Amino acid sequence: MRVAKVRPIVQTAVKNKNVVSLFSGCGGLDLGFTKAGFNITWANDDDKDIRETYKRNHRNTYLDERSITDIRSDETPDCIGIIGGPPCQSWSEAGAQRGIDDHRGQLFLEYVRILHDKQPLFFLAENVSGMLARKHSDALHRITNAFDNAGFMLSIKLLNVRDYGVPQTRKRVIFVGYNKRLGKVFKFPPHQEYRPTLKDAIWDLKDSALPANEKNKANTNCRIPNHEYMTGGFSTIYMSRNRVRAWDEPSFTIQAGGRHAPIHPQAKKMIKVEKDKCVFDVTSAHPYRRLSIRECARIQTFPDDFIFYYTQLASGYKMVGNAVPVNMSYILARAIYLDLFSNNRKDSGNELWNQSMVSIQQKLALH
Repeated sequence: MRVAKVRPIVQTAVKNKNVVSLFSGCGGLDLGFTKAGFNITWANDDDKDIRETYKRNHRNTYLDERSITDIRSDETPDCIGIIGGPPCQSWSEAGAQRGIDDHRGQLFLEYVRILHDKQPLFFLAENVSGMLARKHSDALHRITNAFDNAGFMLSIKLLNVRDYGVPQTRKRVIFVGYNKRLGKVFKFPPHQEYRPTLKDAIWDLKDSALPANEKNKANTNCRIPNHEYMTGGFSTIYMSRNRVRAWDEPSFTIQAGGRHAPIHPQAKKMIKVEKDKCVFDVTSAHPYRRLSIRECARIQTFPDDFIFYYTQLASGYKMVGNAVPVNMSYILARAIYLDLFSNNRKDSGNELWNQSMVSIQQKLALH
């Protein structure tokens, strides 16, 4: 059978390093890939709370706001890579851990569906460390098999973002797959020597944070965008352990809930008075307050010109906490970029991907 020439749009995808983003959130992963030299042309997330933030900060990317279950693979543009973090709540160590049995866990398989049909050169997916729990071993096996059956050589590793230029302890599972046609496996980059602390990240913000307005609504008087913090009481679960890290330490994990935000390092560490119970130190020279949304964003390594849009602070904390830290995203993205496209590897990678697209077009022509 005669092989048709690769469509111009496919060649454009290769030339411009076009990437598709799924479960994009506010776009921390996307920003890292953009900084590394990729072009995020199309993104998808059905969370209404992220829409304005994503669109204003990623002006060259089209955001599809439908559920991924309603999107056919042929509605996504041609691309050389697919990235994204499928919902993690069903795998979280803090949640019910229903994993693949939860509809959010099953969305991981929607990611694989589009990956299988588009056949890019690579993919990267991120999820919480709870995915590696023993109770999820069968589900994880199903997912890794799905990646294999989709045509990708998989590399999987539990990373601490602290090792990749992020001032925070935060463990995440990273999946990177290369199309089997490449005949190679992704190797995770080594730990970075630079390990920033809270002082490196937020020292200059210490005197300018403002409390949220009544009912924890955004404070429009902030001189620095998003530099307000949630007010209100602390739950018994929150008070079960110390929530303060010192200036010369990395932050605790930035979570997606504002009430669980770490305490600012200006205060003394909390005092343990009995099992699963801590109290604030009354001798602390500075008050105990939660980190502001901007401070959390700094710790997630977002630049200050990345503005978050929300009415309720809970939405702001959620966007920041759910994001992939930008610095780690960049380091992983740059490793992929150099592996596939640097020097003499560039032409072979492009040619191989073109051949892959021709093969897909042949299959489609048979139906």
